[in-house]
Amino acid sequence: MPKKAVKKPEGELPAQLLVNKIVIDKDYDEMLGKAYGKVSGKALELSLAEALYLLKNKKIEVRSGTKTISFSQLMQRGLKTDKRLNERFVVYEDLRERGLIVKTGFKFGCDFRVYRRGVSVKSGPKSPGEHTRWIVSVVPEDYTCSFPELSRAVRLAHSIRARMLWAVVDSENNVTYYEILRIRP
Repeated sequence: MPKKAVKKPEGELPAQLLVNKIVIDKDYDEMLGKAYGKVSGKALELSLAEALYLLKNKKIEVRSGTKTISFSQLMQRGLKTDKRLNERFVVYEDLRERGLIVKTGFKFGCDFRVYRRGVSVKSGPKSPGEHTRWIVSVVPEDYTCSFPELSRAVRLAHSIRARMLWAVVDSENNVTYYEILRIRP
């Protein structure tokens, strides 16, 4: 008796694990349209937090070689290179569930840059409504911050016309956001 072909759930895209990023090499237009990842060459690259979110929501199937990787396996692998991956994922998921567009914030010295709902993320000149709304730093609840660090973060946010959020993740993976503003007397 011939084997039955196993049909993937609708919308689940094959993705390949490459060290600390996930790559989708075809049929990713819908993902791109929903502001996931960034195009590099002819592939869509996802951060680990993005990939974990999409994997948890059954939008992608992650493979390493020929082996399928589960959510917990991907998290464990990611924690080897990023000790804060769990906290970052919790915040990423919370922001996405609120309908916000979330991108990595590495070039701004933070964890994420966040755009309002419905904004089309693009490079080049932007209208005021298309700019990054918040830059987000993710910290555990026992994190100690110095005033100079806090000041640098707020000044950076101000310089790019964004607001600074500290996302504090507690031991139960609940997130509390603190917005830090610069006030000029």
